[in-house]
Formats: sequence, structure tokens, C-alpha cells
Amino acid sequence: MKHITILVSQGAILGNIEGPRQVFTEANQYLSSNGNHPMFEIHLAGYSKSSQLNDGLYTITTEKFSEIIKTDLIIIPAMYGDLMKAIEQNKDFIPWIVNQYKQGAEVASLCLGAFLLASTGLVNQRNIATHWLAANAFRKMFPAVNLLEDKIITDENGIYSSGGAYSSLNLILYLVEKFAGRDTAVFCSKAFQIDIQRNSQSPFTIFIGQKEHEDEHIKKAQEYIEHNFHEKITVNQIASMAALSRRNLERRFKKATANTVVEYIQRVKIEAAKQSLESSTENINQVMYSVGYNDNKAFRTTFKRITGLSPIQYKNRYNREQIA
Repeated sequence: MKHITILVSQGAILGNIEGPRQVFTEANQYLSSNGNHPMFEIHLAGYSKSSQLNDGLYTITTEKFSEIIKTDLIIIPAMYGDLMKAIEQNKDFIPWIVNQYKQGAEVASLCLGAFLLASTGLVNQRNIATHWLAANAFRKMFPAVNLLEDKIITDENGIYSSGGAYSSLNLILYLVEKFAGRDTAVFCSKAFQIDIQRNSQSPFTIFIGQKEHEDEHIKKAQEYIEHNFHEKITVNQIASMAALSRRNLERRFKKATANTVVEYIQRVKIEAAKQSLESSTENINQVMYSVGYNDNKAFRTTFKRITGLSPIQYKNRYNREQIA
């Protein structure tokens, strides 16, 4: 049996505690109904015998995490609000998580729980996922961690992480399958109506240019791209506008935004295309031309690489008239 400890951290999001507890409990019930032993022993652990969430709106009965000597899997839920403050409030968990990992426990972060996991140092030079909205803040706080912005699930050396919000339940299904088998995971997928095949946050991502840096030349370049995305823009053109050499521009741009200049141009154009596909009656070619593409194949290839969907799939999913 797997001993699972779901942390009830300060500022934790209730859904990231109750959701996993329900899925693991349902998995146990499914196993029992098929004549098998339950797989998961589930514990909620906080600083004391009870933990309050949402400024006291919810009270959860918990065990004291410091009294748990050995566990097999730690679930770190998302936290809300000021994440630096949240990490400080939960810093006592950090040495305990590290010690448990060294004893053989596995660790899984859900959504913004990645910030607390990264604070342990266990994922330095490793891959991790978190909510796409927090990607820029995460990179700034944890430059030694390799953030995979589009991923729903990462699995590396006994450490797991998930994408944002309810996609965290895809990681829980992944863990159910890993420990209790495919049949159990499929049943839970159907019971909770979770798409077990999802593997990317890309269709849900809204590109927000990284401007939380102090390089004014690069901010000027970003603004130029954002105001002229409907034109054919070259790197040399931007370098000239920013009064930088191409090599210097590319080096500083990547450092400031975590994107190359070409990637940034593509993402701005595709974000504009997405907005048109969501709200307008224009066809795919009209949208393509409006964001500065003339090559149909290049547009469709870039669109799918960034969003995970073809332009027509995206339009069918998100355009109001198409849905109606």
C-alpha cells in the first residue's frame, strides 16, 4: 500500500487537496469492488491538528506533518496570493520534504505548488511544469530550474509536477495508473470526467510578453513587435530599430524574455491569430494574412507547434459561432 501525504500548506487551494483525495479514494473503492486490496493510504498533513484555508473559510482536520516519519508520496498543492510570502509561510515543510525524498519518498507538485517544490532545491537543473500564467514569475525566481511551460505532466527521478488549475488531476490520474494500473486510471477518468489523454497546456495558454525586466532596449523591441505583428518583421530590422547589433539583441532578448526574437515574433502573431479565430467570422486564410503570414504551410505549422491544435481545430473549439 502506498502511504500518500497531501500537504495542507498555508494558503493552499482547497481543490488541490480535496480533488486528489477524492480520486485516490475512488481508486481504492474501484480496486475493492474488483476483489483487490486498496492501494492508497491517504493522509492530510499540516502544521497542526487542524488547518484553516481561505482566511478561515474552511477548516481541515490534519495530522502534524512533523510526526510523519515515513511516507511514499508527497502531494504539494497550489498556493494562492503572494507566492514569495507563501513560500516563507511554508518554509518548515522544505527540510521535511527533502528528508523524505532522501529516504525514498516521491514528490508531486500541483499547479503553483511547483514554487514550493522548487524552493527545496530538488529540481535544480531538472524539468518542471506549473500554471502557464505563472511561467514568467517562476523563471525569474528559479532560474536553475528548467520550466516546461506547455507540459501538463513531468516525471523525473521520482519527482512529478503538473500544469495549472484542474489539469493537476491529470497528474493524479497518471499516478493512479502508475501505481494501480491502467484499468483503475481509466475508471477514475470516467468517474470524474477527466480527459486522460491531455498532455499539453498549449491550447489554453495566452501569451503574455515577459516585460518584468529592466532592459529598456529589449522592451522597446518587444513593443515594436507587438505593434507591428501584421507586418513581415525581421531580426535585423528590430536590431536596427533598437540600435543594437543582431548578436547583442539576440543575447539580451533571450535573457530578458526567455524567448528568442523569432520565437517572440511568432508567439505574438499566433496570439493575435487565436483572438481572431475566437471572435471573428474570418476564414483561416484571412486570419493568416492579417497577422503577417503569406505562407499557408508555415502559418499552420507554427500555429500547431505553439497551440497544439491546427487553426481549424482551434476555431472549432473556441469560436462562439462554431460552438453554437
